[in-house]
Amino acid sequence: MLGKTHITSAVSALLVTGALGITGTIGVAGAGAGAANAAAGAVPAADAASRGPDSAVALIKDVHGKVLGTFQIERYDRKKLWVTVNARGLTPGFHGMHIHTTGVCDPESVDEATGTPFASAGGHLDVGHKKHDSMAGDLPSLLATADGTAMASFVTDRFKLNQLADKDGSSVVIHELPDNHAHIPDRYSHPKDSTGTTGPDATTLKTGDAGRRIGCGVFDYA
Repeated sequence: MLGKTHITSAVSALLVTGALGITGTIGVAGAGAGAANAAAGAVPAADAASRGPDSAVALIKDVHGKVLGTFQIERYDRKKLWVTVNARGLTPGFHGMHIHTTGVCDPESVDEATGTPFASAGGHLDVGHKKHDSMAGDLPSLLATADGTAMASFVTDRFKLNQLADKDGSSVVIHELPDNHAHIPDRYSHPKDSTGTTGPDATTLKTGDAGRRIGCGVFDYA
């Protein structure tokens, strides 16, 4: 587990030195809009100590170990979290992005059914046995520009930091293709299979047809 100062310094250094090819800064714990809102909803020190970490950061890498970007989470207020993503080196267009159940990003761990790497990260974080696009780990898609640069910032209340910082940790995954976010036309069908259904197949329902996992980052907490 990294200290908050080390997390902030590491992310800032990547941005300032241009290692990610992105100018400016991203939200860091204790700074920016997230900090202002967190201050407005400040809780007593005793409560803060019992609620778990206050921030998390993941360094996202591709299968070759090349850094694609950073994914940072900090408290927005008592119930919500502020997420900031910066990335580069992506193909232009939308990319599915999700939080996964396990904090292991092994590029040599390949899913036998789909051939995608980073199978070690497990499935989407799910709190409450929900379906895709309603799961805690289902996030907005990341839009990359023509030169492969992407940035996103949003607020969510779908999960808590202590749910990410469980025994086996958590990770964030960027996919090769867009996520359909469960917008599946009624005309979509597949041949009747062992499930006895002819509607959206299991892969579509599970991942939103977002394709291969092209980037993965394990969360560190402070």
